[in-house]
Amino acid sequence: MFKIDRFIADCVEAVENDPTHKTVAELMRRAMSNSSDVLAALGEPEEPGITPLYQSSDLTIVNLAWKPMTTIPPHNHEMWGVIGIYGGREDNIFWRRVKDHPEGLIEAAGAKALSTGDVCPLGVDIIHSVTNPVPRLTAALHVYGGDFFAAERSEWEAERLTEHRLDMDAVRARFSQ
Repeated sequence: MFKIDRFIADCVEAVENDPTHKTVAELMRRAMSNSSDVLAALGEPEEPGITPLYQSSDLTIVNLAWKPMTTIPPHNHEMWGVIGIYGGREDNIFWRRVKDHPEGLIEAAGAKALSTGDVCPLGVDIIHSVTNPVPRLTAALHVYGGDFFAAERSEWEAERLTEHRLDMDAVRARFSQ
């Protein structure tokens, strides 16, 4: 049976012993091996939002509920992350910087669809955009190797794919509308 307090404690201990994402990814895989237990523990999301479950300078755990048919533009995290989907689907496009481009231009480099039960580790340098392609909320646990809410990060303008500073208040607003 999944217990959120146990998951948080295990993630804290994992990061204390290994600052990489590897142990946390294994904890997430175990949790998502029975995603219905995670759903039962956290509850069926009723509205979109970013709910912090744990936040420190070296670890953030959030419960995310994505609005139906919504896309979040390309962005980075400047820290590793591990995504676990416990309801719905999340489509990721992975991007890479165009070498030496003065405006930080990016180009698509790959894609991955994550469905219920899937886990996806993200490296420190990953840039991705995310879409919830289904007509209901998608629910996910995200674990980050740092303070997700305080880190200086970038976002890329959707049409021209040029870089600018990410506004965390704007991100939060996207999830609550």
